[in-house]
Amino acid sequence: MRALTFAQRNRKEILRDPMTLLFGMILPLLMLWLFSMMAENMPFDLFTLRKLAPAIIVFSFSFITLFTGMLIGRDKSSSFLMRIFSSPMTAIDYLIGYALPLLPVAFIQMAACYGTALLLGLPITYDAIPAFGVLAIISLLYIAFGLFFGTFFTDRQVGAMFAIFVNITTWLSGTWFELDMIGGIFETVAYLLPFAHAVDASRAAFAGDYSAVFTPMGWVIAYTAVIFGIAVWGFRKRMRG
Repeated sequence: MRALTFAQRNRKEILRDPMTLLFGMILPLLMLWLFSMMAENMPFDLFTLRKLAPAIIVFSFSFITLFTGMLIGRDKSSSFLMRIFSSPMTAIDYLIGYALPLLPVAFIQMAACYGTALLLGLPITYDAIPAFGVLAIISLLYIAFGLFFGTFFTDRQVGAMFAIFVNITTWLSGTWFELDMIGGIFETVAYLLPFAHAVDASRAAFAGDYSAVFTPMGWVIAYTAVIFGIAVWGFRKRMRG
């Protein structure tokens, strides 16, 4: 209940900056349109909508990481958090309160990207329903990274970290090219991180290949739990300090 009350306050804070939200939603849609047009002249099927749309949806979650981190960073910079640390809320309450308002944003991004893909020619299938459930879980990974960045960095530092983060998530996820095209250490490192697994799981879910979803989702869930746990530890340490 305390986390829900805090989440309502954070939802209002997020809506006070609609331009950032719109940018985070419109850019993935433009990229989806652009790369789907490029697919007509490509000799391979990486940029076909059935592969591109799920990957772009996962990419759009990167902006949720920015929204989350900036929200916490601004609260730290304004001393808002220091003033409310006297409340009976725990570190988990605070972080859940920050995370909950971002879930509707994730669903709006999913719907916007999927709707755009349908307009561009992606066929409608029932597999999209469970795929949205898979994507919802994946969005928690990116929210957890936002909680991590917001806990350990200031609002200005979060912006710099996001620039690094978004490059890592795109280049090491297999969104723009098949990882086995490079192979070697690059592919090995990519699959030690959760982002390629997130893209693989989303593509498998939309394709209806559910047996291929479980292993990559195991990586995603494990990383989500670890990153969230580290964020809780860091936030609790800040509360005590």
